[in-house]
Amino acid sequence: MSLPITSITALFAGVLILLLTLKVVQLRRRDGVVLGDNDNRTLAKAIRGHANAVEQLPIALILMGLSEAQGAALPLLAGAAVLLIIGRVMHAVYFAIHGTHWRLRAYGMLLTMIAQGALLVILFLALVTQ
Repeated sequence: MSLPITSITALFAGVLILLLTLKVVQLRRRDGVVLGDNDNRTLAKAIRGHANAVEQLPIALILMGLSEAQGAALPLLAGAAVLLIIGRVMHAVYFAIHGTHWRLRAYGMLLTMIAQGALLVILFLALVTQ
């Protein structure tokens, strides 16, 4: 079984998580922090940005993969995938680049939630129309 939309989205998601991980590692090494955030606001922000991506992306990819496996419309899945990745990149930029305006985070999360809601609807429709 081929899941091209999910596979491409997972590729982008994996790259994003890797970049966020590298940012946390860079800050930990720079500041000599092995565990926790040592009350370093910049490091705490980077850790939360990474954690949020790890919290949000797996469920979206699961919903996407199940939808694709159930034969959901590929254009709908592709649209949700684009929204998801754009949203996650916007959100990640806020957490990874100090001084970025908070609205980028808010709009990134909004796009993420819209994509996840769309994926729920897409999966539901794929299940009831089989």
